[in-house]
Order: sequence, then C-alpha cells, then structure tokens
Amino acid sequence: MELRHLQHFVAVAEDQHFTRAAERLMVSQSGLSASIRALERELRAPLFVRTTRRVTLTEAGRALLAEAERILMQVRAAHEAVAAVQGVVRGTLSVGTEQCIAGVHVAGLLAAFRRRHPDVEIRLRQSGSGALAEEVAAGRLDLAFAYRTQADSDQLRSASLTGEPMYVLCHPDHRLTGAAAALTPADVADEVFVDFHPDWGPRRATDAAFAAAGVRRTVALEVNDVHSLLDLVDENLGVAVVPRHFRHKREALTALPLEGAGEVVYETVALLPPARATSPAARALMALLETERGG
Repeated sequence: MELRHLQHFVAVAEDQHFTRAAERLMVSQSGLSASIRALERELRAPLFVRTTRRVTLTEAGRALLAEAERILMQVRAAHEAVAAVQGVVRGTLSVGTEQCIAGVHVAGLLAAFRRRHPDVEIRLRQSGSGALAEEVAAGRLDLAFAYRTQADSDQLRSASLTGEPMYVLCHPDHRLTGAAAALTPADVADEVFVDFHPDWGPRRATDAAFAAAGVRRTVALEVNDVHSLLDLVDENLGVAVVPRHFRHKREALTALPLEGAGEVVYETVALLPPARATSPAARALMALLETERGG
C-alpha cells in the first residue's frame, strides 16, 4: 500500500468527486482513478459507490477513511518532527475554534505565529466544542480553542485559558431589567430563550447551569452565530444566557449575572492531543500563546 494511494483516497472522500479531487491534487483524473482501483484491488473491497454526479463511501471506505487520515497525519508529524530537530518549524498547522472564544484572540495569535513561522501553512476550522474535541482526538486538528466538554483522556488533553460566570442578556424594555442585581435559573425559567446549537460551548454551559439548579427551560430560537443571537435579543424576541464577555458585544442590551447554579462556569481551554502526538507547530503556537499571556 503506497502513501500516494491513501492520499488520493482521502482526497476523493473529502471532495466526493473524482474530477475535483484530481484538480486539487494536480494529477490526471485517469491516474487518480487508477490509484483508487489499485487500492481497492489490494484491499479486495470497493471503497466508493460511483454515480454520474458524485461518489460516496462504502462501508469499507468509511472504515478505511479514519485509519488513512491517521496514517497520513503520523507521516506528516514525522516530517515535521525531523524539521523541528533541525530548528525549522514547517508543514501545516490545523487549528479549530468556536466563535468569540474567551481567553485568546485567535486572529491576532495566528497572525503573530505566521510572522514567526512563515513556512507553516495555517488552516482554520470553526465549529462547536464537541465536534472540535472529536477532531483533535482523531488527529484531524492539531489543536483547538473551545469550551471544556470533557475530562482529559488518553486521546485528548486540555490547557485552561479562562473561566467566566454566565449572564442573562435581555432588551432594556424587558421586565427583567427591573429585577434584582442577579438572577437565578428559576427567575427566568418561563422566558423565551435565544440560544446556540447544542454543540456550542455557551449552550452547553447554560444547559449545565439549569440542570445543576434543577430547572427546565425551552429554547425557542436557535442560532449558529453570535450576531444573530444578539439581534434577536435586541429585537426583544427573547433572552439569552451567555458568558460574561458577550455583554460587551452589544452595549445597549441589559446584562444581569446568573447565580444559583452551583459551580458551573464557562471554562475555555486549548484542546491538544497527547504530548507525544502534539506537532511541533502546535507546540510553537502554544508557546507563543503563553508568551502573549505572560505565562
């Protein structure tokens, strides 16, 4: 089994199209097809279901994909490790992040990293914290900035960035603005809630806070970006429970601290693979982050 066969297979799986994959790899479509056929012959199993419009993975193809990605990641890590010993950080840095994550200015950090390591190709993916944790554990991301979703494990470790209390955001004309200085989950249980997709860190923290207080709530308006959430609250269509730093994103809104939820806080972390599997580029980025944070 040749590495190029695995590289070709992963590209077709990602693009779900032979022509697009061939263009991205800068190989001929006939050569790419021959490479996939050679891999299928060696494995004695079809890897794709081919149609005129797209290709999809067979069960055997899905089983191979995870292992192929892992192998290619290990090969890349080996090349980068040798380069690092020679004093050069190069290769690819794949970073994941949630929107508006606390404790790190992602764009500024990546810009500073590029100035120091211009030979490293930076890739960025934005997603929910649960998905990001899975991507790092599977080796598809070098590291991610996310809400802590789980304890450290053999596949995933974390470095704490910051912890924040949760706040209730509401329109200035909302009845809650005349309430006490702080609110409990019971105080807002019957409100119309605006919130993020369940995989997002702020949503997970809010769900945990209400669960800790034994209070049920219903999310009527679910969004996937910060500005939409703020717009809906700004139109007095509902209230939102968010980390403290969100209150500065729309100064016209009223922000009241949420209490009575035990020790639940919004904790953001850098998610990393085990130390032995952390790429030189990821280590360099974390070292830069520690320097900028004064650590």
